[in-house]
Amino acid sequence: MLERFYPDREAESAYGIDYSAYYESGFRGIIFDVDNTLVPHGAPADERAAALFGKLREAGFETLLLSNNKEPRVKSFADVVGAQYIYRAGKPGRAGYEKAMELMHTRPENTLFVGDQLFTDVWGAKKAGILTFLVKPIHPREEIQIVLKRRLERIVLFFYHRSRKD
Repeated sequence: MLERFYPDREAESAYGIDYSAYYESGFRGIIFDVDNTLVPHGAPADERAAALFGKLREAGFETLLLSNNKEPRVKSFADVVGAQYIYRAGKPGRAGYEKAMELMHTRPENTLFVGDQLFTDVWGAKKAGILTFLVKPIHPREEIQIVLKRRLERIVLFFYHRSRKD
């Protein structure tokens, strides 16, 4: 039952994933969450984020920001990094992920998702058939509803890590 929330891969950071290896194996699109995946919650896009997206474009990837946040937050970030975006995405619903792939002209089998939350980011991407990366949150300061979800995530991750040792 908990397996529906398990990520396909884990990484310390969105900035530490070997995206070139995934490009070589046929992946062409990457969907990113924004807050606490690329920058601390509410922070503007920084040079590191802009450099990552520039590097991904040079490699041939399509990129898209998928966020449950409001448009001003997501658009301002997308403008700096040069990515497409969907705001108020309704994660963990499948529709936002499917729309993202439509905009990027990709399919589930050649799309990656990178995010920091199991119950919105990872679960939604898995429902859409997308390979998922769970990254560690960038900053510990979060809204109360996310803090409460993190406690539940720890339980799921305990069983996930235990199952991977078997």
